[in-house]
Amino acid sequence: MKVVQLPTALLLTVVCLGCGTTAKQPADRQAETPQAIPDRPEKLEFAPLDYQPPDPADYRVQLRNGPVAYLASDRELPLVDISILVHTGNYLDPKGKEGLAGLTGYLLSKGGTKSLSADALEERLAFLAAVLTSEVTDTQGNLRLNLLSKDLDEGLAILRSTLAEPRFEQDKLALRQEQLLQLMKQRNDDSANIEARDREFLAYGDAFWSNQYETEASIRSITQDDLRTFHRRWFHPSNFVVAASGDFDREVMREKLESVFADWPFAGDEPPAIPTNAVFASPGAYLVNKDVNQGRVSIMLPGVMRTDPDYFSIVLMNRILGGGGFTSRIVNRVRSDEGLAYAASSSFPGGVYFPEPFVAAFQTKSRTVAYATSIVLEEMKRMASEPVPDAELETAQRSMIETFPRAFASKTAVVRRFADDEFTGRFQQQPDYYKDYRDRVAAVTVADVQRVAKEHLESRAPTILVVGDKLEILKGTPEHPEQLQDLADGPIVDLPLRDPLTMRPLPQ
Repeated sequence: MKVVQLPTALLLTVVCLGCGTTAKQPADRQAETPQAIPDRPEKLEFAPLDYQPPDPADYRVQLRNGPVAYLASDRELPLVDISILVHTGNYLDPKGKEGLAGLTGYLLSKGGTKSLSADALEERLAFLAAVLTSEVTDTQGNLRLNLLSKDLDEGLAILRSTLAEPRFEQDKLALRQEQLLQLMKQRNDDSANIEARDREFLAYGDAFWSNQYETEASIRSITQDDLRTFHRRWFHPSNFVVAASGDFDREVMREKLESVFADWPFAGDEPPAIPTNAVFASPGAYLVNKDVNQGRVSIMLPGVMRTDPDYFSIVLMNRILGGGGFTSRIVNRVRSDEGLAYAASSSFPGGVYFPEPFVAAFQTKSRTVAYATSIVLEEMKRMASEPVPDAELETAQRSMIETFPRAFASKTAVVRRFADDEFTGRFQQQPDYYKDYRDRVAAVTVADVQRVAKEHLESRAPTILVVGDKLEILKGTPEHPEQLQDLADGPIVDLPLRDPLTMRPLPQ
């Protein structure tokens, strides 16, 4: 083994550095004394969090060719992430062509471009280690590109071609149609899917646009020309909002995006307003008979918009009731105390375009459906009849305030959040939303919580949806006398399953 001889000067330096650990400490260090360690974690004290959220105006750029863009330079990794939100959605599906928007969104990035076949595009993206995805959901389209910054110019060229000149290859269309038809056949296999679907029917009504499902007939009727027509109507720069972050100079990226959206090959349309003609179901119990050993329950009430003046009071009320995880009352009663369900929760989201319902949901054994439902209803009434303890409200407020910075944990998260606010109108309606967020949370009082609980949880009887074995559910359990029919404000209404390929109600 070869022995390395250290130079004398270096050896003396190492020795002296090692001796430094016993050197005399400065007077101010000697004066320090370690603080006593608390015997309980809740006794730990921390300095107040000093955090100011980013200002959307610092990231916002109005591009000459139509889109608003939110740009953030981030040199940490040699990557660039670009998202484009599009004002389109399933609500624009023509009657008889339900599923057209979704097919257009899916094939936009998977059906090739004018210059590249679908397979060639896939191969080129793989060679660049780039990811390109696209979709159209109920109320927006979304195309995302993630790639190495060294390939940005080629990536932007692909992005432009995908948005402006998609090929929608016939074989890819046919393949996706068959995939969708196979998925349709499974619509009634999972009780969770049935619950989610019928919850929408009860919340908005059979005639509402979001409940116009694609069918075998509508999917088979969609052609390449339908895809091209839909694309040319809605996919143009004035309908785009852009979010870009990563390894780039901000002004250089701005100019590159100007080029991407310049000289668009067609003029599209401005989409109409999203319809809001929802009709909430009457109070009562609605039961879908499904041969499973557990019942799924959704207790529903009409919702609010996110611009509601009481929005923060409603959010905090819901966190205490069932939206705060293991600190919430529904979880403690239904799961921890009674052991009736593995998961139980409530949600009270503020609607963006139309009110979204309050929902308290859980899954339990068929025979305990009625008893568990009675517990949730009891907790809802208690929220309205009794002031919540100060400590309970403080826990909910601290949770919202102290986790607030997570919303801006990365530059990508920042620009995406601001782009989404631009897209949905929050930036225009509530420009100081994030600046005032924590103050508005902290301003909510015990009286506010009880007031909104009275207004929203007590003002009308709930609509109760149950999916499960009807005979077992109606038997109840001998240990508890509660019956589903006694909890409902009205008779139990049988909801039929729907034919998975036509979505027409099946015979009972």
